[in-house]
Amino acid sequence: MSVFTRVTRGRLAAWLTVAAAIVVGAAVFGMPRPDNPAPVSATGLSVRWQSTQVQRLQDQLPSRDVQPAIVVVSRGDGGALSEADRSTVGVRADALRRFAVGGQISPVQVSPDGTVALVAVPLDTVGGQEDVTDTVTRLRAALADLPDTLTVEVTGAPAFTADLSSVFDGADVTLLAVTAAVVALLLLITYRSPFLWIVPLVVVAVTEQITLRAVDTIVPAVGINLQQGQVTGIASVLVFGAATDYALLLIARYREELRRAQDRFVAMRAALRRTAEPILASAGTVVLGVLTLLLSEQETNRALAVACAAGVVFAMLSALFVLPAVLVLLGRRLFWPFVPRVGGPAREGRLWGRLGAAVHRRPVVIAVLATLLLGGLALGGLGIRTGLSETEQFRAAPEAVTGAQALARAFPAGTTQPVAVLTNPAAVRAVTDAASGVPGVASARPGDAGAAVAQVDVVLNAEPGTTAADRTIEALRTAVAAVGGSAPPAVDGADLPSGALVGGTVAATYDSEMANDADLRLILPIILLLVGAVLVLLLRGLLAPVLLVLTVIASFFASLGAAWLLFDHVLGFPALDSGVLLLAFVFLVALGVDYNIFLVTRAREDARSGGTREGMLSALRVTGGVITSAGVLLAAVFAVLGVLPLITLTQIGIIVCIGVLLDTLLVRTVLVPALAFVLGDRFWWPGRITRDRPEDNSASPEPVAARD
Repeated sequence: MSVFTRVTRGRLAAWLTVAAAIVVGAAVFGMPRPDNPAPVSATGLSVRWQSTQVQRLQDQLPSRDVQPAIVVVSRGDGGALSEADRSTVGVRADALRRFAVGGQISPVQVSPDGTVALVAVPLDTVGGQEDVTDTVTRLRAALADLPDTLTVEVTGAPAFTADLSSVFDGADVTLLAVTAAVVALLLLITYRSPFLWIVPLVVVAVTEQITLRAVDTIVPAVGINLQQGQVTGIASVLVFGAATDYALLLIARYREELRRAQDRFVAMRAALRRTAEPILASAGTVVLGVLTLLLSEQETNRALAVACAAGVVFAMLSALFVLPAVLVLLGRRLFWPFVPRVGGPAREGRLWGRLGAAVHRRPVVIAVLATLLLGGLALGGLGIRTGLSETEQFRAAPEAVTGAQALARAFPAGTTQPVAVLTNPAAVRAVTDAASGVPGVASARPGDAGAAVAQVDVVLNAEPGTTAADRTIEALRTAVAAVGGSAPPAVDGADLPSGALVGGTVAATYDSEMANDADLRLILPIILLLVGAVLVLLLRGLLAPVLLVLTVIASFFASLGAAWLLFDHVLGFPALDSGVLLLAFVFLVALGVDYNIFLVTRAREDARSGGTREGMLSALRVTGGVITSAGVLLAAVFAVLGVLPLITLTQIGIIVCIGVLLDTLLVRTVLVPALAFVLGDRFWWPGRITRDRPEDNSASPEPVAARD
């Protein structure tokens, strides 16, 4: 076949690939958007949890679609409210009746110390989050012209809903812009070319947008409620990071092959042959890892599993098909001013070659020191605290939080979120008496009642989401379960306790923490087994996969300890959100093992000519720059989650950022090579390295004359 024919066919195949990608992208954007299924509950927990059972039973109450917004009024100087102040609050409270369901509001309540007044305004929530947000906004506007001496804040469940919605306004655009800017900067630094960085950035950005559009269809289509903000934010960051990592690996190998073959199409085919296996293994590991979240009790985690798995698949396809086609169409001049020429010297790898040689000289000492460093960082997590209260979820406190804090200073801290105890109407008095005697309960009184279900409203002394509130919920559930004949009717066939049920926002938070603990015990061993199985299949051995999994576990605990020191002593976070541990572990294990895959697969390839030690030295020298660039980029991309307003997302981003850096700069660079140097060919046990015959060492293609 002539050179002209090969080039022509190569160009045609590349153009057809780009055209097919455009068609697929258009098809994704043309897919119908199914209706988003209703969440299984406010917390995303199934009906087997008591708080969800209470929520379902509340649908039988007359006030099922009503939640109170709490108007909190205090003096700016912190002093007691004067008679004129109280009169002003009373007049303004009457004006708020137009927002209340049925035009009825509760009388103004003044705290025992006279410093705070509250007005409960029952709001209709049947219209969903947008209508609730609009009503709370108009309610706050109606209170804006109170005298300057008074401070007025609206809190309660509707206000938290509105503020959570507001803080995410524009967050997707901000996240995309910051992520793209970080990726562009790091690619520019990596390639030192005014043009090359543009190609992977555009391909990755388009892949991310296609992913988000596909997620809008796929997640609801499988019957899972899709919450915008947290789910799409994490999925977006993951796609940017994974797709850019795969692009860096491919481009580095393509540049290496361009020094061996004049024909860029031949070079790209060789690059794809060598990088397809680690990219497929990496993507498979991440997909399997995030899909373990389908076993989670939390609906948000299940949505995240589907969204992230879809995103990684799109990232892999773009790296193996779209990016190679675009690169060969643009030619080797894209690398200007460092255009790779046949037979030209490699500028990369000198630093990593020297580092590998240093590790090779004293591998045992270096392995021990690296292990001690990881262990020392892990010790930073010994004093870790978990569980954020409702008012601690935001990095910048919105009005709902400051209002709840003002209320807690003068009233029982649980006033904004009363606990709902559901019973049958005949047992209301007995349940009320039992609840009133529980330590930590400030008050209990009969609430709304229907034909078969009645509610007792219980106010706690402790702030919602705190350890004290959790202990009170446990004691309350024990106390009301012992009231004979108080059980409400069955819910969706679930097994109910014999007595009354305790639910509401505070109890739901407690149940969510219990669900997170259950998820950790179930999912952690499964993801380790899955990742280990992928490594066994990839490396065709047992010892190396076990060692690689152990190093990833060590880096997780080290990153958790280092992050907690940062959260506790620098950022001042009160605790770690209970859901962060699971997500951070899943992402770190799935992503952290990627860099070991990239390194070890190249070491196994090169070991065929010179043995394991020489193969690891060669792999470290050749892949050191690209893997470090990929790790730093992925760490920076996850750190971008810090621009979002929730502490939970900030914590996930920082833990993953630190963990990826440890995997990249310490585990992959020092610890894994040291272990390979110590063990030699035993590193692949029970598999073996088949040495190439001397005449096979020149497996690289001969230079082929062709025009660019």
